[in-house]
Amino acid sequence: MAYFDFLHELEDYSPDMVTRMNRRHARIVAPFKEDLIGAQVLDLAAHDGRWSYALAEHAERVIGVEARPDLIDRFAQYPAGPQHGRVKLVCDDIYRDLDKRLIRDETFDAVMLFGIYYHVMDHYGLLARVTQLEPELIVIDSEFMVDRNPIIQMVKERTDNPLNAIAQVPGQEVTMKGVPSTGAMERMADVLGYGCTWVDWDAVPEDQRGTVRDYFRDGEMRRKTCVLRPLPT
Repeated sequence: MAYFDFLHELEDYSPDMVTRMNRRHARIVAPFKEDLIGAQVLDLAAHDGRWSYALAEHAERVIGVEARPDLIDRFAQYPAGPQHGRVKLVCDDIYRDLDKRLIRDETFDAVMLFGIYYHVMDHYGLLARVTQLEPELIVIDSEFMVDRNPIIQMVKERTDNPLNAIAQVPGQEVTMKGVPSTGAMERMADVLGYGCTWVDWDAVPEDQRGTVRDYFRDGEMRRKTCVLRPLPT
């Protein structure tokens, strides 16, 4: 039984979506079990708490931050038990939430940014805030421009899609997002004192790639996962 198979019981998840979640879990959560045991974890742009729930299997506490209250409400559907109780979902803009935590001098062992880093414009500002929380592990799963040059591709997207960026001004139906290059990601991490390595998605067998094709997409933009850890001092 794969980790997210229980999602078949939730109406918001189709069979293909559940398969996709399981494939991603195997690459962006399962490999970090040892880092997560007993950890304090921050999950930014937590959606309906799905990743917060998975992280709480091993973490002592997971705080998920999500700007859309209707998505947070869905977390009540997740199976009850200790894992559910270790998750706290907060409704707020991730930048505003981070600023509050920095004022309170909070720290976290791990910070996860799954599916948000290509829906913002101030990537460096976001990462700078995250690193001030002093995490030993940062995992970023995002679309990236496959380019060694440190660039950010600007793209328009609608705000009424719960998988997209939120509106920055009242009534905004279309906003801008930036898709950073792999080169930009590595440079941002480096100047903030973190090393950046990339998860080997190519190790996934061909017959298991159907629902995660965006990680194998040809062309200049592809979904990828990077792992940031503090550089030796």
